[in-house]
Amino acid sequence: MNLFTDYQKKLLIALKEIKKKNILDFPENFNSHSVELPPKEQSADISTNIAMLLAKYNKKNPLDLANLIKKEFLNIFNEFDKIVVAKPGFLNISFKIDFWKDYVNQIIKFNLKFGSNLGLIKKYNIEFVSANPTGPLHVGHCRGAIIGDVLSNLLKFNGHNVTKEYYVNDYGNQIKNFVDSVYYRILELKKEKPFPIDENLYPGEYIIDIAKKIIAKNNTIDLKSKDNIYKQLEKDSLDQSIMLIKENLTSIGVSHDNFVYESSLIKNNEVQKTVKILEDNKFVYKGKLPPPKGELTKSWKPRDQLLFKSTLFGDDVDRALHKEDNSWTYFAGDLAYHSNKINRDYDFLINVLGADHTGYIKRISAAVKALSKDRTKLICKVSQLVKLFKKGKPFKMSKRKGDYVTVEDLVREVGKDSVRFIMLNRSNDVELDFDFQKVTEKSKENPVFYVQYAYARINSIFRMENINVENDLSIDTKNIIFNEHEIEILKKISEWPKCVEVSVSKLEPHRLPYYLYDLSTLFHSYWNLGSTNKDLRFIHKDLNIKNSRLLLLKALSIVIKNGMTILGVSTPKSM
Repeated sequence: MNLFTDYQKKLLIALKEIKKKNILDFPENFNSHSVELPPKEQSADISTNIAMLLAKYNKKNPLDLANLIKKEFLNIFNEFDKIVVAKPGFLNISFKIDFWKDYVNQIIKFNLKFGSNLGLIKKYNIEFVSANPTGPLHVGHCRGAIIGDVLSNLLKFNGHNVTKEYYVNDYGNQIKNFVDSVYYRILELKKEKPFPIDENLYPGEYIIDIAKKIIAKNNTIDLKSKDNIYKQLEKDSLDQSIMLIKENLTSIGVSHDNFVYESSLIKNNEVQKTVKILEDNKFVYKGKLPPPKGELTKSWKPRDQLLFKSTLFGDDVDRALHKEDNSWTYFAGDLAYHSNKINRDYDFLINVLGADHTGYIKRISAAVKALSKDRTKLICKVSQLVKLFKKGKPFKMSKRKGDYVTVEDLVREVGKDSVRFIMLNRSNDVELDFDFQKVTEKSKENPVFYVQYAYARINSIFRMENINVENDLSIDTKNIIFNEHEIEILKKISEWPKCVEVSVSKLEPHRLPYYLYDLSTLFHSYWNLGSTNKDLRFIHKDLNIKNSRLLLLKALSIVIKNGMTILGVSTPKSM
């Protein structure tokens, strides 16, 4: 139920009818015309550029052709009230009131599905967060988590099959350092031995919390030899860390379907199997790499390595698969993981990456092309940095968990709804300023409050009428007339399916909070007109609310509810 794509198709069908009359002509494959909202200074409902596109083909002036098409369209479309031709050849079309009556009823009929663009169902794997399991999540992880979660919700809203996945890098030196840190904290707690000063260890107080939980689970833990207890300590430490990460994610309304562990891939020899696939396709060779950028030439020692020919697939250099000690590189593990995902027959793999992983995109894209023979499409979305502000100045909160601001700190300060909404208030590829003062204000400056307040106001009117806004609404539309302010809101509502469609096609969830804020602003502006004109009041002691306004409010509530549900933000009925 996308007004703009629907009329793009309808206008093309009408053109074919006009062509039969030999009034105009157009190419067989013509479908590039647009149907959009006209500029605000135009009072029309939709606008099309058909005449400008076909003028040259028909050897006519665009304005002359537009006037010719206008006459034919008014004969074909009974729902068109008038068409105004505007320079340099736009057709600005206004609908009759009966059209808007039918349109509102269709919105109410579609209800929780209004805005979805159901089509060919695809299978998506969205991997996001995937922070090293060595501590709690920080603000940067938070933004990526919400982007991944809302992308998933968007795709599900459109009927696609989505798997939300977390890749746990539980293999390598950082895990050894993490387990060592827990071990020394246990020694500190049980034997009063001071925690070592070592830059490789994790000093955050959360390590003490993990140590305490491990002691509570096994108070008789034998600390004489770290080697003897290492395997069990590693398992217990990772279990506690993953539990902490899941708690952080739950606090912002995020949950994953799968947790895939790198150690399992290593244990099941999936790295060797993946490299064998590449070898069989002659995408692996022994060779020497040039020094990394920034390395001093004299400190660099060239050596023969096992290399992946990633330059064949658009990368800048070929990539090493073995470290100097002959163990697998981080990239080799990623190869195995993406091969694992490819084997699960997804149509699309979406990776939401942190700002520090931008340079990783070319190599992993090359890997997916090689492993899938270009059948599986990989899309990488980079979540840029978050800067915290209060009263216009950089703001630093408690860092009890380490040397960064955690998700736990952020949610405690402003709440889940504000965190989710504001983290999407900019495109993922630009840095985000998170202003604590603005997101706690009860004003237009706080976008999440402004949208929630719109929904609460709508509910207040329905409560006065003893109607549950979520129930079906049965109203006789025979004598309904919408005023200009209501038509303006309906035109904005008509953009919702288009907003969803573009958000899905471009994988840009930040478009939703922008749209919801603009829609809520229109509603609040209309509401405020009632303070000076009692005829425009939604609530009046001497009059029942007009049926036209009830229908409008019902449609508004559906769009706000659907949008906020996709965003994972609540819609309180009173505030």
